[in-house]
Amino acid sequence: MANQLNQLDQIFAALADPTRRAIVMRLCAGEASVGELADPFDMALPSFMKHIHVLEVSGLVQSEKSGRVRTCRLSPDALLGAEDWFQQQRAIWEARLDRFEAYVMKLKKERAGAKRPSRTTKRKGS
Repeated sequence: MANQLNQLDQIFAALADPTRRAIVMRLCAGEASVGELADPFDMALPSFMKHIHVLEVSGLVQSEKSGRVRTCRLSPDALLGAEDWFQQQRAIWEARLDRFEAYVMKLKKERAGAKRPSRTTKRKGS
């Protein structure tokens, strides 16, 4: 469990940076060399490689070197843990909202019942 939470922390930390999110989005279209990935960014290659390293440590990206070219590919299975976490959070919040809605409806019925005059009360002037 602690390992899963650590992995989840690494994924969210990796995706917290706009450069890394852009790299992941580019890799959704298919694998690419580090040079191709770095091209749109105005940064030195060592700085860009730090972003690749963070993505690799999180498990979102895998890379392999062939000669002088390092090719990166997305590892979508890494997002399964985050997806599970979001589904759990959604279920928790939906249950809370359902309980809140039921409570509000109960209050509305109680107020509506309190505003109605009782039938046993005599009217003035009768």
